[in-house]
Amino acid sequence: MRTLFIENREEINKIIQACKTCFFAMSENNQPYVLPLNFALEKDYIILHSAPEGRMWKTINTNPKVSINWTLGEDLAWQDEKVGCSYRVKSKSVLVEGEVEIINDYDEKYRCMKLLMAQYSNREFKFSAPSIKNVGVIKVHIKNITAKQFGAKADTPWNR
Repeated sequence: MRTLFIENREEINKIIQACKTCFFAMSENNQPYVLPLNFALEKDYIILHSAPEGRMWKTINTNPKVSINWTLGEDLAWQDEKVGCSYRVKSKSVLVEGEVEIINDYDEKYRCMKLLMAQYSNREFKFSAPSIKNVGVIKVHIKNITAKQFGAKADTPWNR
């Protein structure tokens, strides 16, 4: 089984959009910190939200450079059932490196929250003024994006 790079951005976006959770990684004073978060993808941005205070906010204010990971699939596969190192998890993974922009503008926060909800539901949502004022919203500007497929069949003449 092989690991293949996925370079088509449309295919990468489909992997991201098929996931329910991303893993948002930050670092402060050489100490990594990772949180599972809900997200939305918009062009070259990832939109995230949370309570507007706490360790995440302290960390991104100190160091706005972050990474985000999505992993799709958890099927176990092996080449030889008796050989431990031949086992793999068949999955696709996307990694983004980027920089955080904190969104404070009310209208932009509202728009971002609508995009976040659209990732998870086809329903139309409205938000009260206090809910928008009391939520923290960030955009991660994608600086680098890579994707891989793990556990892919080897491309040989006898398995095509």
